[in-house]
Amino acid sequence: MTAPQLALTTNTNLYDQDFYLWIETTAKQLKAGNFAEIDLENLIEEIESMGRSEKHALESNLVILLMHLLKYKYQPEKLTNSWKSTIREHRRRLTRSFKDSPSLKAYFQEVFMECYQDARKLASDETGLELDIFPVESPFNTDECLNQDFLPD
Repeated sequence: MTAPQLALTTNTNLYDQDFYLWIETTAKQLKAGNFAEIDLENLIEEIESMGRSEKHALESNLVILLMHLLKYKYQPEKLTNSWKSTIREHRRRLTRSFKDSPSLKAYFQEVFMECYQDARKLASDETGLELDIFPVESPFNTDECLNQDFLPD
């Protein structure tokens, strides 16, 4: 077995046995330019996974934000400060995501209606209101969702 093959086998085993050590080792190898020794297959998998995680976090924050905006609009008699706080917090998280990764703004636009449909169902479940109380099309546009000063009437 050649040295690069041995290194690859060792790094692959390390990935399965001690993930944190694998991360440290891979970072050192990248910094040192030891590209032949890098466990490329698992590195690619982890990088792709990071991208998926960012997208999932964005979707989760958007669904929660939309659900609370719906509750605020369609069940105002039950309004609590925690709803306002949740709206503010999830706007902050989305804004931070766009600041850290501006390319996620396009993904936000892409999944907005899908997330709205999820939020609509969750709002119905949480409020006990019939699903058809909540419009099929979002009553909020993307700018309103991100506007820190916007609250539904």
